[in-house]
Amino acid sequence: MFHLRLRLVPVPRLHYCPRNWPNARQVPSNRGLCTNDVVRDSFTTTKLYSTNADSVESMEPLGRSYLYVPATAERMLEKSLTTNSDVIIYDLEDSVPPSPADKNGARGRLAHFLTTRSANLPPHERIAVRLNSNSTPFFAEDILQAMRIPCIRTLVLPKVHSAQDLDYVSEEIFLSYKGLKLRDPNGPPIQIVASVESARATYNLGEIAGWRSKYGSAVGGKLAALLFAAEDYCADTGIIRTTSRQELLYTRSHIVVTAKAFGLKAIDMVCVNYKDLDYLRNECEDGRRLGFTGKQAIHPSQVDIIQSTFVPSSKEILRAARILKEMEKAHLLHKGAAGLELEGGGMEMIDAPMIKQAENVVRIAKAAGLPIPDVE
Repeated sequence: MFHLRLRLVPVPRLHYCPRNWPNARQVPSNRGLCTNDVVRDSFTTTKLYSTNADSVESMEPLGRSYLYVPATAERMLEKSLTTNSDVIIYDLEDSVPPSPADKNGARGRLAHFLTTRSANLPPHERIAVRLNSNSTPFFAEDILQAMRIPCIRTLVLPKVHSAQDLDYVSEEIFLSYKGLKLRDPNGPPIQIVASVESARATYNLGEIAGWRSKYGSAVGGKLAALLFAAEDYCADTGIIRTTSRQELLYTRSHIVVTAKAFGLKAIDMVCVNYKDLDYLRNECEDGRRLGFTGKQAIHPSQVDIIQSTFVPSSKEILRAARILKEMEKAHLLHKGAAGLELEGGGMEMIDAPMIKQAENVVRIAKAAGLPIPDVE
């Protein structure tokens, strides 16, 4: 049981306002605190936070697990209908042999599956396709087919080395809307996931994350996430991957921070040892601590562990609910911060940044369908 004792500190309350960053999209206010353009409003009694779960702003659907499904066999496609993975990535790239016959066969097989099994498919927000790179001869047909199938809402783009690669893909999306009229421009925009696979991509990461289509997101696509392809990255850089993951710490952290700076999701690398579920859990916990929002999976057995790890624990949820409730009380007393005495001793200061963290915990828990405790 927690024993609470408040030490109220009379400090001004701060409102944090989003601003336009140079060469970047505007960051929505629910993406986090922007410490610039601070408007001070001392001792106001308007509530910023609440422990009432219904009053906390709802999130977009969670993207914890991203399961790759090869389009090489009908059996694997059928099995994908039974997975609970947040996102299913039907793969036309690495899991398909490189011959034209295999690539064309996989593309046709996937098209037939998605168009004939429409009644059994998961919600369209969960359906993604990984295309072949725009540097390959297979890309043009891949994207043309993807744009013909309305249930495909997300395109995973491999080997994105610069913003120019995204420009190239966006032009193809635009032509599909305006030239070939394959889709209704009033529908949901195409979501783009950029795969970071090279030293050049890491060097250009800010430029990639800040990209926006010159045609607008409605007909040119919208960048939604950065994805780390660790094996390709190691092949490009000569880094030797180990079970400690120490050699990838810089790159993984760089991807997370850059993604968050531009309001994008950050998707962690594949755990290639798909039979060692204890190691998978350890790698998931590591990724979540670094700030990743989800993780790729290469086997259905990995999905449940990924999805149960990339959500707050019951202890984290309880702590968040208590912080929100106590700060609500403090604001009613015209106080902007408080000291929270914890079980076992120690005093924890609570102010705006910690409240924002608590809000994020509650928001993710709600999106995952986890209970939010009532606290007094």
